Amino acid sequence: MTFIATLILALGMSMDAFAAALGKGATLHRPGFKEALRTGLIFGSIEALTPLIGWALGLAASRYIMAWDHWVAFSLLAFLGGRMMLEGLRQTAVAEPCEAPQSHGFMVLATTAVATSLDALAVGVGLAFLQVNIITTALTIGAATTVMATTGVLVGRFIGPVLGKWAEVLGGVVLIAIGATILLEHLGYIA
Repeated sequence: MTFIATLILALGMSMDAFAAALGKGATLHRPGFKEALRTGLIFGSIEALTPLIGWALGLAASRYIMAWDHWVAFSLLAFLGGRMMLEGLRQTAVAEPCEAPQSHGFMVLATTAVATSLDALAVGVGLAFLQVNIITTALTIGAATTVMATTGVLVGRFIGPVLGKWAEVLGGVVLIAIGATILLEHLGYIA
């Protein structure tokens, strides 16, 4: 696989992380570069590990992984998105404005990152059949995801004040939409 092909793969794998990070950034109170980079590193690290895990599972487990990865991703993203929407709606129902958090907890970010990177697990299984340097490929995917997720949080910073209290609701809708898209693509409804 050429470097250009690896880079295109990495950018494609990082798009859902960008969208999720955009929603995360929109719900925070003026996230700075440090928080954006923290989020990007969590997403990038997990996104780099999943193709390695998929590679290690190899041919024997591929049909099981590919048979269920989209359901797991959809369930996790729907749960997290639903939780975000409920929190956002709860805040809009409160008479006094609620201060947006300064950062998201590690487990929330890690769970979101795992949910958005399950497709990379299946890609890792597929890469086991190709003549690729899996370490270089995984690192490229991780680096692209780090950049995209960091950028997503920073862009979300500007979207959040415009959306106000509805930013968290919209972030939840984005996560559910990502999960539904993953599910529909794997079921063959979206090309």
